[in-house]
Amino acid sequence: MAFTRIALLLAISMILFSSVAMATDYVVGDQNGWTIDFNYTQWARDKVFRVGDNLVFNYDNAKHNVFKVNGTQFQNCSFPPPNDALTSGNDVIQLKLEGKKWYVCGVANHCAVHQMKLVINVVSEGPAPAPSSAVVSSLSGVLMAAIVAVSAIFA
Repeated sequence: MAFTRIALLLAISMILFSSVAMATDYVVGDQNGWTIDFNYTQWARDKVFRVGDNLVFNYDNAKHNVFKVNGTQFQNCSFPPPNDALTSGNDVIQLKLEGKKWYVCGVANHCAVHQMKLVINVVSEGPAPAPSSAVVSSLSGVLMAAIVAVSAIFA
């Protein structure tokens, strides 16, 4: 009986605290989305991209697309074959490996003239930033309530 209580408490704790270490979705360009004449270098500057995070490219798919390219293609604004383009207008790319990642728009001169290009550095999963004290307090309260409820069930 005691083992069952401990196992249940551990399961509840894992569920509650797993939400703190979830991946982050980065909407490229925030409210501007993926568009021409936006400084994506500035946008990415203060962000830490980790393995498991997602890049979300929101754009008008009648005007833009997204190519994942290498460093040389990025510098030269050259592109893979057209069928390699992402074209949904709401593309989600999961960052699976660490290292530099390069993305460009392959429509007209959007990359070369309008700087529609993004380079990021992805770091290993590592520890996520510490949760704020408000989140910890909230989770602690929920955990305590769960412990009390479970204790009442098995009492």
